[in-house]
Formats: sequence, C-alpha cells, structure tokens
Amino acid sequence: MSTLKKTLVQQGMKLMTDPRVMKLMQDERVMKAMMAAMSVPGRAQTFARDQLETIAKAMALATEGEVKDLRRTVRKLEEEMAKIRAEGPPASTSKKKSGGGSAAE
Repeated sequence: MSTLKKTLVQQGMKLMTDPRVMKLMQDERVMKAMMAAMSVPGRAQTFARDQLETIAKAMALATEGEVKDLRRTVRKLEEEMAKIRAEGPPASTSKKKSGGGSAAE
C-alpha cells in the first residue's frame, strides 16, 4: 500500500511542475473544488457517525461516547472509594454507635 501512495505522490509532484497544471491551480474555482473534494471523506464520516448515534438512541442502545463516560465515572468512583478505605473507618460510624446507645437508654 505504501508503494502505491509513493507512486501517487511522485505522479502528483510531476503534474504540479507542468505549467498548464500550475495555471489551472491558480484558478479560484478549481481550488474551491479541490478543497471541497478533499473535505468529502471527513464529512461522510461525520454524517455516518451522527446517523449511528441517532439509530442507537432510537433503539435505546448506549453509544461509544456514553460507554466511555460511564467507564470514566466508574473509575473515578473506584478511586474515591480506595481513598476513603485508605483513610480508615469514618468518624460517622462511631457516632452512630454512641447515638444509638443513648437513644436506647
């Protein structure tokens, strides 16, 4: 595949040195058309992604972005739980015991 790409680049460079092509490239209409043609794959990919998200929402499926957000949230919560466990038992546990004992008396 890289050989094909190299060949295309070489042929493109040869074309760019041709005076007729250079004159054509100076035409604003040609440049606009080339820029539009180069943006087609990106726009097609964006369109396809948007359509997939629409279908996923219609079918009540989680999108890739939503799954990533959920994983990130779970990871943060796990880290918070690990910090809490590392700090030791919370002071509220001992208050519940003493508070419960005075209410029973």
